Amino acid sequence: MSEIRDSTTDGQPDSTAGRRPRIGITIGDPSGIGPEVVLKAVAEAAVRRVCAPVIIGDAQLLTHTARKLNLQCGYEVVRRDEPLPEQLDTPVIYHLDNIRADIEPGVESSAAGRASGEYIEAAVELCMRGSLDAISTAPINKRALFLGGYSFPGHTEFLAHLTHTPEVAMAFVAANLRIVLISTHVPLAEAIRMVRRERIEPVVRLANRELKRWGIPEPRLAMAALNPHGAEGGLFGVEESAEIVPAVEACRELGINVTGPFSADTVFLRASRGEFDAVVACYHDQAMIPVKCLSFGEAVNVSLGLPFIRTSVDHGTAFDIAGRGLAEHSSMVAAIILAAEFSRMEDSNQEAVMGDR
Repeated sequence: MSEIRDSTTDGQPDSTAGRRPRIGITIGDPSGIGPEVVLKAVAEAAVRRVCAPVIIGDAQLLTHTARKLNLQCGYEVVRRDEPLPEQLDTPVIYHLDNIRADIEPGVESSAAGRASGEYIEAAVELCMRGSLDAISTAPINKRALFLGGYSFPGHTEFLAHLTHTPEVAMAFVAANLRIVLISTHVPLAEAIRMVRRERIEPVVRLANRELKRWGIPEPRLAMAALNPHGAEGGLFGVEESAEIVPAVEACRELGINVTGPFSADTVFLRASRGEFDAVVACYHDQAMIPVKCLSFGEAVNVSLGLPFIRTSVDHGTAFDIAGRGLAEHSSMVAAIILAAEFSRMEDSNQEAVMGDR
C-alpha cells in the first residue's frame, strides 16, 4: 500500500457517532467534472464527519486535477489488488491505474468511457464483498460509456446488470420531494409505450418497499398521470383508464397506500407540500423538471432495488466547464451524505431485526 501524507485536520470524525459507513465514491467520466466535484466534496467537513470516503478512480489523474485546480488531495493510495485499511480516518484513493494519454478534459472518448465503466465495476465488487457500505457516483457520459464497450443507457441499468437484480428503479430525492420513475433514459415515444400496468405495478411495489427502508413506515404514494389533466375521462388519451388505474387498484389490493392518477401539473406541488411521501412519474423529464426547478444542485439520484445503497448527483458531466475549477459540488456532497444516512438506517434496521429474534 502506497501512502501519501494528508496534512489536513479539518472534518475529523465524530468519535461519539459510532462507526462511520464506508462510502465508495466513483469519479465518473474522467473527462468531465467528476474528479473535480469528488475532490471538492470529500474535503468538506460535513462529509468527513458522517462517513469514511473511498475515492474510486485513478490516483495520478486526481493528483493532477488537484494541483491544476488548487484542491486538497494527498490521500493514501490503495491499489486494486490490496485490501482497504482497517481504520479509515481520512479519505483514501482506490487506484485502478486505467487512465490513458488520450483522455482530455471536456473531450468525449472511448477511453474515458471505458475508465468510467471500470470504476463502477470496481465499486460494485467492493460493495458485494462487504468492503464498502454504499456507493455514490459522479456523472458519466452515456455515449462515451457506449464507445468504451458498455451497452447500458445509464448507471441504474449497469448496476442492475452487475448485481443480477431483476427489478430496479431510478428515484430522486430533493429537500421536500421524492420521485420514482417508471422509465429512465429512453426516447419519449418509447417511454409512453412503457406506461403499462405490468411495468407500473412492480415500480409501485418497489417504491413502497424502499421507502420503508428509508424510515417511512406507511408510505403515501401518488401516481402521476401521463396525459394532460389526467386525460379528462378519455378525451386526451386512454393510458390512464387502460393501464394506470388498473395498476393502482391492484397495488391497493396488496395493502399499498397509492392513489391517483393525478394530473402531473399539480401532483408534484402537492407532494412537495407534504400530502404524499413520493410520486411515481411516467417518464424521465416529467420527474426531472420539478426536481430541478425546486432543488437543482442539491437533489440526489437514488437507485431502488439494488442489494446495496447507491446515490448519485443530479447533473451531468458538464464537458463545457471540465478542468476549469468552476464545477459546483453541492449535489455530490448531498449524495454522499444521503448514502451515509441510508447506510446508518439499514444498520439500525438490521440491529432491530436481530434484537427481535
